[in-house]
Amino acid sequence: MTARWVVEEVAPERQLKVNWRPISLLVKNNPAPDSPYYDRVVKTHKMLRVMESVRAAEGDTPIEKLYWELASRVHHDGDVDFPMEQALTAVGLDRRHADAFEDESWDDAVRAGHDDGMALVGEDVGTPIIALRNADGERIGIFGPVITKVPSRELSLQLWDGMVACMNVPGFWELKRTRTERPNVGERPS
Repeated sequence: MTARWVVEEVAPERQLKVNWRPISLLVKNNPAPDSPYYDRVVKTHKMLRVMESVRAAEGDTPIEKLYWELASRVHHDGDVDFPMEQALTAVGLDRRHADAFEDESWDDAVRAGHDDGMALVGEDVGTPIIALRNADGERIGIFGPVITKVPSRELSLQLWDGMVACMNVPGFWELKRTRTERPNVGERPS
């Protein structure tokens, strides 16, 4: 939901260029192999390998389209077992990137992006992470915002501006309240 919020509502109004970077919940949470969570995070970690293969060959530009395709299959369709070649073809990318899915040599690139994000926010948070340059030009990150639905454009911009204001305050660390509803992923992105 945070990705949709930034891309659909905030970026066009705040002239943002979004760069997608990996955060691996497999690396972050290191679940036990017998955990019901394990298989899902292994599969999404392997999807990050494919994204890094695409990034290495074609740069950052196609990552957003691939991210939306993968996220739609996972979150809208409830499917983590789809053929990666189908997802790549759906967004006009070379099917050969699917080879990265089982190729552990891509784990270094995934880990580097993961570590970069975690270095900005610390180990006691998860995803989403947003990084930007604050008013002093320093690259900083923040965990969140965690939202369950995309607000109206007006509220989206208020939320963004408030988040940026918080990020400009030295010593600011956290806002939180208990989540009382599940995410509403809305319509499948086209």
